[in-house]
Amino acid sequence: MPRTIPPWEIKRELLTKAENTTNPKYGHTPSERPAKEYIQYGTINLDKPAGPTSHEVAAWVKKIMHLSTIGHGGTLEA
Repeated sequence: MPRTIPPWEIKRELLTKAENTTNPKYGHTPSERPAKEYIQYGTINLDKPAGPTSHEVAAWVKKIMHLSTIGHGGTLEA
């Protein structure tokens, strides 16, 4: 039986198709983007615990983040 290499020992190389910059007139680089913009235009990745429904969790996030609208894509069920 061949020995497999664990994923953390595999040497990987980052390939960059093209380098580019963000014009400050049109936005921010991700590392400089204000939290307010992430909230206004972003996505929240959430690992929903067992128990509450997807709609309940969405309502909680809406209330906690003081948002006027919120939604979830697909299902949050495991």
